[in-house]
Amino acid sequence: MNAANRMAYDTLVVGGGIAGLQAALDLADQGFRVAVLERGASIGGKMIRLSKVFPTLDCASCITTPKMASAAHHPNITLFTACDLNTVTKTGGRFKARITQRPRYVDVAKCIGCRQCEYVCPVLVPDAEQGGFSARKAICIPFSNAIPQKAVLDPEHCMLCGKCEKICPTQAVDYLQQPVEFVLAASSVVLSTGYEMTDYRDKPQYGMGAIPNVIDALQMERLLAPHGPYNRVLRPSDGKEPDTIAFVQCAGSRDHSMGVGYCSRFCCMYAIKQAMLLSGSLPLAEIRIYYMDIRAFGKNYEQFYQNAKAMGIEFVKAKVARIDAAEEGRVRVRYEDQLEGGALDAEHDLVVLSMGVVPGWNPRGIISVSCHTDQFIRQVQPKRQPTWTDQPGVFVAGAAAGPKDIVDSIAEAGSAAMQAANYLKAAAAS
Repeated sequence: MNAANRMAYDTLVVGGGIAGLQAALDLADQGFRVAVLERGASIGGKMIRLSKVFPTLDCASCITTPKMASAAHHPNITLFTACDLNTVTKTGGRFKARITQRPRYVDVAKCIGCRQCEYVCPVLVPDAEQGGFSARKAICIPFSNAIPQKAVLDPEHCMLCGKCEKICPTQAVDYLQQPVEFVLAASSVVLSTGYEMTDYRDKPQYGMGAIPNVIDALQMERLLAPHGPYNRVLRPSDGKEPDTIAFVQCAGSRDHSMGVGYCSRFCCMYAIKQAMLLSGSLPLAEIRIYYMDIRAFGKNYEQFYQNAKAMGIEFVKAKVARIDAAEEGRVRVRYEDQLEGGALDAEHDLVVLSMGVVPGWNPRGIISVSCHTDQFIRQVQPKRQPTWTDQPGVFVAGAAAGPKDIVDSIAEAGSAAMQAANYLKAAAAS
């Protein structure tokens, strides 16, 4: 097979999270050649970072890791990680994607994942994969079940001591590696670019970033995960087990003044899940959820909510106005009680912000699909054909089209794969 054919695929899947992997596997199992483009150093998306999933409380890694491995070993799937999508243009029924491969400063063809470079590296930096609660080396494999199991060097923190290069048994470390641009051709595209959490570090009313014991939901996922930073739940400021924990719902969501006027849909359920897991790991802790409305929209979700109340988790219908630091590392929550009325204060050892979600990627200027005002990709027939965009041959799946949970993302990915397969078969027959 020549180089041109190696860069020609039936479908380009943009995003290697759970939706992208499901779409890629469904297409590849039908015999289509699929390229999966991921901007991170590993596939797996947000789901591989979670502890458990609601409402079944199944292990998130136990679900995601087999799909990651299947995609990595599937003969019809090619993974492109640490890549940026620059432009996608359509000519004569074919899409041409211009992509930049960012340097890992490690030759992936030579790297055998032995981690010797990681062991000898003297530089420790906060590990974002663990919510910033623990440290990683300046050169390392991103996390234990990352795919591909290849090291990545962080040039911002590397001090060029040369220890990793000297110990590498395959001479894979390359300090002079440069970005590489290349072109992929595909007959269809599936956009599964996911979401990011809203970041309100510049909004003082939530104390995020300024108060050590105010964390976001993804950081709590790492504290709860069996492969997390502490193997137990500890508050960040002093390593103490929290006695009182609060969840603040709609932190920045459903608030036009904060820029996110919509409901992010699944925040209630992941907060209830985390509260139930905390109740199991810290049985003596008092757990409270400040909520505006409970959105229990899926199968068995209402029962999940009722189970949480039966476990003793306190639900307070309130709008939180401000969060401030208190004495001895505690956090003061000022809120308006929407049932009893009046402004009240409460202090907690740890506060978790249930942040809303925003699109993980903006397609403007890259691919000709339209978006809503909130920048989620527009579905032209959201009821009948939820995976269609206004560009023939381009389909959308998962949270790229709007906030949705894992179950809906996987179902939508299967639909996108079916629509892409039908499109490819129709194009081949014409």
